[in-house]
Amino acid sequence: MPDSCENHAANEPDFVRSFLNLWVVLFLIWLCIASSLAADTVVVGAIACLVMAYLFAGRGGLWGRIPWSSRRLGHFLAYSGVFLVEMVRANLAMLRIVYAPQIAIRPGIVRIETRLQSPLGRLALGNSIALTPGSLVLDIEGNALFLHWLDVKTEDPDAAAKMLAGPFERHLEVVFG
Repeated sequence: MPDSCENHAANEPDFVRSFLNLWVVLFLIWLCIASSLAADTVVVGAIACLVMAYLFAGRGGLWGRIPWSSRRLGHFLAYSGVFLVEMVRANLAMLRIVYAPQIAIRPGIVRIETRLQSPLGRLALGNSIALTPGSLVLDIEGNALFLHWLDVKTEDPDAAAKMLAGPFERHLEVVFG
């Protein structure tokens, strides 16, 4: 298996930018998950994120293409809030299905189109949809996502896209393009 970091000498500025972007994202995620600013937790997280960022920053070059700005950061924070709300909503919907005396669901496969142009944006959208219970991303082809939806509410592709991707897409479009 070739080492992706061996070839970064020729593209040093790209690797450094990718490395720093990825490290910041991973470290912020670490801090949120750890829910602690204790010195040992911060140091362990910083080191673990440094190692992971070094190993993965040179692969694909996606992380170097994110020009950070206060507008993008604001939309990322808004996306995080929307994701949390949608996660709670989806879990409550699953509770209603699981604890209902009779299961009244209409599972199906739906195809939705996304406006997101970047592969990283489409990946983030797919993961956001998949992490909310009741839906699972089966495939991504270009701008189309194929989803298994536990309880299909509509067969109209535009309405389905608005219901499944709408809450996330507006913010992810600003963050990732």
